[in-house]
Amino acid sequence: MNFIAKVFDELTTAELYELLKARAKIFVEEQNIRYVDEDDVDYRSLHCFLWENGTVRAYLRAFASDEGEGIAKVGRVLSIVHGEGLGTKVMTESIPEIKKRLNCSKIVIDAQSHAEEFYKFLGFVTVSDEFMEEGIPHVRMELDI
Repeated sequence: MNFIAKVFDELTTAELYELLKARAKIFVEEQNIRYVDEDDVDYRSLHCFLWENGTVRAYLRAFASDEGEGIAKVGRVLSIVHGEGLGTKVMTESIPEIKKRLNCSKIVIDAQSHAEEFYKFLGFVTVSDEFMEEGIPHVRMELDI
């Protein structure tokens, strides 16, 4: 399994297709979220993923936040198979890459509340009360890097 980090223009068509399939599988099919995935943020994102046998196994995107200089926002975090450590692997391999390539000292994430302990394990700190996004409870979390 290979870790890959690419900006949008570096992605192959196969990689782009597979990451969009993975996002649809998790967020639309599994979590029943009805949202427009094509939000144009992908164009300015760093796409980090675990790639194996021509498929995306885990994924996230990161981009410079409009919340201030030196802040990156992470979103669309997923793993195709749960319980195998793929989420931890993609996060731990992505964090140094995000820091280097987005020149940031802080990462923020609007985490689904059920995943709050997962992000705490990675060093994130909860900085908000719970709020709803796409009908799912979330919390804002931050990681100083």
